[in-house]
Amino acid sequence: MATGSNIRTYFEGQWHVGDAPVMRAADHGIWLGSAVFDGARFVNGLAPDLDLHCARVNQSATALMLRPTVDAQTMVQIVREGLSAYPVGAAVYIRPMYWGVDTGYMALVPDENSTAFAICLEEIPMPAPEASTRLTRTRFCRPVMESSVVNAKAACLYPNNARMLVEARSKGFDNALVADALGNVAESATANVFMVKDGEVFTPIANGTFLSGITRARHISNLRREGMAVHETVLTFEDFKGADEVFLSGNMSKVTPVTGFDEREYEVGPITRAVRDMYWDWAASQSA
Repeated sequence: MATGSNIRTYFEGQWHVGDAPVMRAADHGIWLGSAVFDGARFVNGLAPDLDLHCARVNQSATALMLRPTVDAQTMVQIVREGLSAYPVGAAVYIRPMYWGVDTGYMALVPDENSTAFAICLEEIPMPAPEASTRLTRTRFCRPVMESSVVNAKAACLYPNNARMLVEARSKGFDNALVADALGNVAESATANVFMVKDGEVFTPIANGTFLSGITRARHISNLRREGMAVHETVLTFEDFKGADEVFLSGNMSKVTPVTGFDEREYEVGPITRAVRDMYWDWAASQSA
């Protein structure tokens, strides 16, 4: 079942209208997990950091021992061709994907020379400006490089995230604040996380247990350009309980204010609002 509507699919060199079937029953990606993807956004005619998202899906493919078949520049051109079918005001989720088709050694290793590629475009509205989320803790944690492909945006990582979300929702919350293997805060189940304390911004340091997002990096750059202090550091759950503001950072929503963490409640504060404004101001400046 698709998440959005008005779907267009690029597969085998051409655009198709609708949610086109792209995977076969014996493809490596469907039964042995060699599928990677990335996500970008098209909003009000803007596609911020599209080139970086296209480059990252190629990096993710390489991490899963797949050979990327479309360079990032060409991928950007294909995406823009597909986006031309949407009205300028549409909010579109852009998802380039690779997966293994044939199997390699003992079937477990994908054949690096047999890689499938597709792009899916879906209209998915941006959340309302007043939308927020509430977090809780989860017994599940982020994996480490020695046990999983945490250096890729890989489909096989997401069942663990799903367990986190189901647990959080069973407790009456929307999302989970998740620990790394050492018990420090890594991110949420769906996005990177920031906190604000005494007018300064903090975010968990990228330690190889979570994907340090493109949108995360953009927020850090925007904040520092405006002269604000941003600390990438080790953070505990107690640090978050003592925070003045908390917000999530991800491509789907860009900025999501957090209004609660377990029994702790937060206001949607001025820095959270400023981060959102900075992001879209920066995005608009790139179209000039």
